[in-house]
Amino acid sequence: MILLDKPYISDFLLDTIADYGLEVIDTPESRRLSGGRALNFISQEHAVNSLAGCDYPLIYTASENSLAWVAENMAGSNIARIVEQVKNKARFRELIQPLYPDFYYREVALEDVASLEADQLQFPFVIKPSIGFFSLGVYVVDSAEQWPTIRERVVADVEKIKDLYPDAVLNTSTYLIEQVITGREFAFDAYYDDNGEPVILNILEHFFAGPEDVSDRIYMTSRKIISECLGKFRDFLSDINHLLKARNFVVHVEVRITADGRVVPIEINPMRFGGWCTTADLTWYAYGENSYLNFLKKSQPDWQSILSVADDTVYALVVLDNSTGTPGSEIVDFDYNRLLQGFVEPLELRKANWKEYPLFGYFFTATPAREMIELTDILSSDLREFCRFK
Repeated sequence: MILLDKPYISDFLLDTIADYGLEVIDTPESRRLSGGRALNFISQEHAVNSLAGCDYPLIYTASENSLAWVAENMAGSNIARIVEQVKNKARFRELIQPLYPDFYYREVALEDVASLEADQLQFPFVIKPSIGFFSLGVYVVDSAEQWPTIRERVVADVEKIKDLYPDAVLNTSTYLIEQVITGREFAFDAYYDDNGEPVILNILEHFFAGPEDVSDRIYMTSRKIISECLGKFRDFLSDINHLLKARNFVVHVEVRITADGRVVPIEINPMRFGGWCTTADLTWYAYGENSYLNFLKKSQPDWQSILSVADDTVYALVVLDNSTGTPGSEIVDFDYNRLLQGFVEPLELRKANWKEYPLFGYFFTATPAREMIELTDILSSDLREFCRFK
């Protein structure tokens, strides 16, 4: 069954639900987001009873906002246990410490951040909300000299971001400080099957403008990326599940591969694929695989066959985060048409309310290998050229 919730549900997911008669838990938000489609709604009471009767039920949440429903209605279940172990970044570090015994991290209450002195820290490090989403409130601190300035920014950010998402999604009451993980960064969608074995559904490389960039601007997938990483990430998820003990459980994973080839996790996001219906929908464009059905129907991509016929096209998710330096309330218009003219083959544009969320939307694109400059250009843009300000 599926839980629908804010901030966004794609037509692709809604069409999948309708076409295959998938069960949707009947909540006010799922009704509102259904767009009037005649979906297969089941009552919350029936859903709770069904879920309680199964140790590892198949349930997909299209948004982390739904984790509040899970916490309330599935308390004490295996799913609630797994969510708590991975969603809270500090708890996750504790869980996997046997695999990464030398990894430096510490959790700090927000009220203690302002008084935390440089001599109490190990540089370089990353600071971020213990329960977070996107790259909200995330900073890289390279030296003791930078810390006073960034410390002030962290505290100031709280007022800007604390009300964007429910506490189960973004909670700024505690922060995680952890060592910087170097190497190429990847995000991938997967699930653990009935036996706890991992099934990889897609792999995307996180494309950065430079070492200080912590934005979510570009994620890209290709035959080459999946061929390089598929086996390595399967092994990584198997190692994690010796500790996590998950079954029938969806994960969206972010990792880095270090210079010596080791996979080090950044975070594991529970019960969903990429937020805002992004990575799963891109998988359909790139490889013709429906990740929602793969999980709910217990199937998996035949990667050997898929990669044997794929060409060198790069499929990218471009996140139009508000990097203008101007609050959304002061932006009158965004020129989406001009933006898309800079790309050879844009596949789909999805607009967002930039006055409510700190992004203008996102889009999918198919980029020929010889045209990578289009991704490089948008990566380095602050997007001001597409905006009209008050």
